[in-house]
Amino acid sequence: MANEATPKFGLEDKVVLVTGAARGIGRACALACAGAGADVVVGVRKLVDGEALVAEIEALGRRARAVHMDLSDLGTVRTAVEQANDAFGRIDVLVNNVGVGPENLAENVTEDDFDYTVAVNLKGTFFTTQAAGRRMIAQKSGRIINISSQAGTVTLKGEAIYCMTKAAINHLTRCLAVEWAPHGITVNSVAPTFIWTDGTRPSLADPKFHADVLAHIPLGRIGDPIDVAGAVVFLASPAAALITGTNLPVDGGWSVA
Repeated sequence: MANEATPKFGLEDKVVLVTGAARGIGRACALACAGAGADVVVGVRKLVDGEALVAEIEALGRRARAVHMDLSDLGTVRTAVEQANDAFGRIDVLVNNVGVGPENLAENVTEDDFDYTVAVNLKGTFFTTQAAGRRMIAQKSGRIINISSQAGTVTLKGEAIYCMTKAAINHLTRCLAVEWAPHGITVNSVAPTFIWTDGTRPSLADPKFHADVLAHIPLGRIGDPIDVAGAVVFLASPAAALITGTNLPVDGGWSVA
C-alpha cells in the first residue's frame, strides 16, 4: 500500500500536450513528461519535425502523436487540440511553450515585429489555453503550465516587446488560476533564464555576451532544457496539487541577485 505521506511526482496515465515541441525546451518537456509516465501530444509547425520525437517517446513505452500547430494561425490551434483530445480521450496537462522575440532596440521596433510577437506570445497562447481549458473544465481537472521567461520580471535591453508579452503571460497565469480553480484546474508559469537552445546558441557563443549573462546568474551557469523540463514535470504532478497562480523562476538566481 502506497504511503500517503509520500509526494507523487509521476504522470502515469496522464495525457500531456506540449506546444513548440520540435526542439529545445519543448522537446525536453515532452521527453521528460513521457519519462514520468505520460502519453504525449507534440505540437509542431511541421509534422515531419515531430516524427523523430514521437519515435523517441514511443521507445520509452508511452503513446505519442504529432499535431500541426502554428500559433499565428488559430485554425491550426483549435484543430490540433481537437485531434489531441480525440486521439487520447482527454488532455490532462497543457504546456504552452511557443514564444518568439525579434530582438531590436525599442526605437527601432517595427509594427510587423510588434504584431507578430504579440500575436504568437499572447493571442496564440491565450486561445491555445482556451481550447484546452474548455476540455479541462468539462472533465473537472487539468494542469496548465506556461513557459514564460525571466524577461517577464527583469529588463533585457533590446527585448522590450518580448519582455512585455512575458509579463502579460505571468498575469494571465494568475487570472486563469483564480477563474478556473473551481473547475479543478491549476495554472502556473515557469520563467527560465538563458537556456542552451538552437535559438540562443549563436548569441551565447559570443564570449562577451556569455560573460555578461553569467555575471547576472549567481549559480554561475547557463541553463539546459532539462532544467526547465524538471520544473514542468513537478508542476504537472500530483505533488504540486495545491500550487496555482505562481511563477516559478528557473534562472539560477538572476531575479533575486
